[in-house]
Amino acid sequence: MSEHRVGIIARKTRETDIQLRLDLDGVGRWQIASGVPFLDHMLSHVAAHGSFDLELSCSGDTQIDDHHSVEDIGIAMGQALAAAVGDKRGIARYGQQLLPMDEALVLVALDLSGRGYLAYDVALPSPRVGDFDTELVPEFLRALAHNAGLTLHVKLEHGHNTHHIIEAAFKGLGRALGQAVAFDPRRSGIPSTKGVL
Repeated sequence: MSEHRVGIIARKTRETDIQLRLDLDGVGRWQIASGVPFLDHMLSHVAAHGSFDLELSCSGDTQIDDHHSVEDIGIAMGQALAAAVGDKRGIARYGQQLLPMDEALVLVALDLSGRGYLAYDVALPSPRVGDFDTELVPEFLRALAHNAGLTLHVKLEHGHNTHHIIEAAFKGLGRALGQAVAFDPRRSGIPSTKGVL
């Protein structure tokens, strides 16, 4: 495939103003300014480990808290992923990664099924990493999954450092998404017996 699969989303509400460009056939470059530094760090891992090119800017009401920005970026990124992957013809569809990050081990498994669902089994030891509210991790993942039409399972196998656990989840997400959107050389049609996803 010579043309890159790209999703471009502009999303503006009373709470956030987001510009996002996701290239599934990139090389792992990122330019991210979400207004939430810890989220910038995590999304850079998704881009790097998925070999995606990601450009993101968000102006949000972070003077209240980071919730609206994090959730709305998940929405925009999910919409961009859905737009970029198109009808899913020829892709692997599934991806999975058991990702170690020092003492942390996180399983990420996903299916570009068209059915948005998040199964999140991650008990984080700390409610905050620096200024970041760790309750926002499942909020981001849920918004991403529902707007991408992605069935997403994230499970903590073990770990006690909150930063390491979250980083393992985002690196695993990047790796698993990279697998799922990759073209399968044995497949030219829709990867489903139904003929549509």
